[in-house]
Amino acid sequence: MNTAAVDSRRVVAALAMTALALAGCSSPKDGDPAPASAQASPAPEGGTAESPTEVKASTSLMEWVAAPGAVDNTVTTNGTWFLTVESSGHSYRLDGPDKSFGTEEPTRISTALLDTGWAVVVRQDQAEKQPAVAEVTDLGDGSQYKIGQDGDVKTTAGGTWALGGDTLVHATIGPDGDYCVATVDLVTRVPSRGWCVPPDHGFNAAHVTSAGIALLTFDDAKPTCRTVGTVSGESMEPFAGVPDCKAWEGALLEDDQAVWSVIPDESDVDAAEFFARNGDEYFDLGPGTSSSLVPCADAAYFVRDPEIEGDPAQLLRWDGSSLTVVYEAPPGQSYLDAPRCGDNALVVTALSEGGDEQVMAALG
Repeated sequence: MNTAAVDSRRVVAALAMTALALAGCSSPKDGDPAPASAQASPAPEGGTAESPTEVKASTSLMEWVAAPGAVDNTVTTNGTWFLTVESSGHSYRLDGPDKSFGTEEPTRISTALLDTGWAVVVRQDQAEKQPAVAEVTDLGDGSQYKIGQDGDVKTTAGGTWALGGDTLVHATIGPDGDYCVATVDLVTRVPSRGWCVPPDHGFNAAHVTSAGIALLTFDDAKPTCRTVGTVSGESMEPFAGVPDCKAWEGALLEDDQAVWSVIPDESDVDAAEFFARNGDEYFDLGPGTSSSLVPCADAAYFVRDPEIEGDPAQLLRWDGSSLTVVYEAPPGQSYLDAPRCGDNALVVTALSEGGDEQVMAALG
């Protein structure tokens, strides 16, 4: 191991941690940027599923600072650890206060996940013919192990991956060839096989929060019929109030809350409409970019492409009672990746005529 390189990475990580901590501090000019929802206008009384209340977003930008490393790399942070996937897609670095990890292999890194206690890096062969292998790191004690083909609950080629708390979700194949949801207790390293899709169906877009596991199931029809729902054990319960076959993804929040997106026009699956439910009250959150929904720290974030030429792409947050624009891309034509959540921090990558940037902000 190159100890000089490791020491350099630790210095970079320490500097980035300091910048992230300072970003959460208030200043006379900016006020207190971290709790942006506290400055947002509360949502009006909700409507019904058939007639949800339209919510207009207010603007309260969070305090963003540059993430360490090149913009071409993909960075995720929880405020203490930094998980960086190199632009080649074959190597990663995991840098913490006093430890560093990382590997470089011919296989491609398809997914990189980080939360308060765990880092999960999923490797897949280029052709996606072989089952994926997940490399798990316990951030508490530095121990590492792999999830793959050992045991009865194995990984598959491709498929969705999601991390929340001590739970990892991935796809698996059942004894009869069924496509099923697998959950792994990362502490005990014990996997479980749960709900399996009906024949000629699949699932993707899994999200894990303290409120539960949400995912999207779909059939093989054209156009496909898509249903977003909650998975618990061997059952799947569709979200209430979502139009049949129109869903794209969804996530659960605390206190009987959910957020989801639908596709109004099947000829343009990049353009979604976002909705939320708080108990029996329904809200229309407006347009957004499909596949950009990310739950993080008891709120949900999604990307909105410019609606008028010259406007910036935006990142919005729904916290169950208010909708807030928390980030705007640099000027000019712009594109935002889906944000990356590390529980205590958020990272956004923006590609813009005004300059590309990868920035991070502390949450809470």
